[in-house]
Amino acid sequence: MELFNLEDFIAKNVTKRKESLFSRDIEKNYDKLSGMIDGKRVLVIGGGGSIGSSFIRVLLRFKPKSLVVADINENALTELTRDLRSRGDLNIPEEYHTYPMNAYGNLFMEVLFERKRFDIVANFAAYKHVRSEKDHLSLEAMMRNNVFDVRELLRKLELHPPEVYFCVSTDKAANPVSFMGASKRLMEELIFLHSDKYRVTTARFANVAFSNGSLPAGFLERINKLQPVTAPNDVKRYFVSPDESGEICLLACMLGKNREIFFPKLRKEEMIGFDEIAIALLKAKGFEAELCDSEKEAVEKCAEFRKRLLNGEVEGETPRYPVYFSKSDTSGEKPYEEFFTEDEEIETERFEGLGIIINKPLPEYKYTATQLNKLSDMLEFNSSKEEIARFISGMIPTFKHKETGKSLDSKL
Repeated sequence: MELFNLEDFIAKNVTKRKESLFSRDIEKNYDKLSGMIDGKRVLVIGGGGSIGSSFIRVLLRFKPKSLVVADINENALTELTRDLRSRGDLNIPEEYHTYPMNAYGNLFMEVLFERKRFDIVANFAAYKHVRSEKDHLSLEAMMRNNVFDVRELLRKLELHPPEVYFCVSTDKAANPVSFMGASKRLMEELIFLHSDKYRVTTARFANVAFSNGSLPAGFLERINKLQPVTAPNDVKRYFVSPDESGEICLLACMLGKNREIFFPKLRKEEMIGFDEIAIALLKAKGFEAELCDSEKEAVEKCAEFRKRLLNGEVEGETPRYPVYFSKSDTSGEKPYEEFFTEDEEIETERFEGLGIIINKPLPEYKYTATQLNKLSDMLEFNSSKEEIARFISGMIPTFKHKETGKSLDSKL
């Protein structure tokens, strides 16, 4: 029986790279990375997620003295620990602790930072989906988590400054059209405001193939449950593998200079559509895609398909799996991807697989702090989505929110 291997599928059908985009950069800088990581005390926030856990697996190729991982998802931390200890090729320190709690809680931070001193702090706790901005309540939760909770963490770190603080950003922070992208753009400015206290770096990068909650990961869930697969057919995206996501973050965290933003060197020809991934995945699973004209038709045909499959009526043939592909029409969706804006200065020679946004001007502290306080008040006092969009546009002139009145929650 031929087993389905997700890593192999991603390399063959999504990134179409046999070798990591960043493997040579890690190899060339291995001794330098060892010198910066070995014997150091590391805190990873949001370490149970796709990118955070990948960062940890790359980090443990080296020999940190201690590793503390915080994540609100207790199950994710349990699986992370099982995975790390099952691999047999990672340097898990004796001082390895996981905490299933909100790392932004004041009591947690105060107690943890009083008891321990961290050399490296890497933060992956974020709302990362455009799906999370459908109304005022969800918008407030996103902004609190991605911006204002980060601000409180940065203030705590001033009392116990690390050597470096890394916080992951997104390609959607460049000329954002979604509130999620705008929140990450504000996060970038926020961490820069603290760059006089400790070195800060970040990274904007593409979709992580089959990351938690992503559309491709949803394809696997639908197939496992014999439910219809749906996707936009007019959207192409850049992708990195889960391993690559951890590698770019480690390189940016450890080798980045103060206030630098890293991004992967990807060509436009490397973008791929979600519908292409869905068709390739079905083929790898032994199915042939059957195109439907509506969600309703796909649901009905899937019900029929399940019955035939359970009754053994599809043996000896390639099963036709119902799919529905449509145009993207939901709020905040960007028709294309980019890693930097026209007015940002780029360096491309330092690394083979990475570009860097350099010489970012330091935000004016008083103005930014005042504007963030005003934004916090607007969220607290239930300002409308439109009012919040206009206010953020004053802080980020390139923010052009795309509001269609439709949310991903209305789709399969």
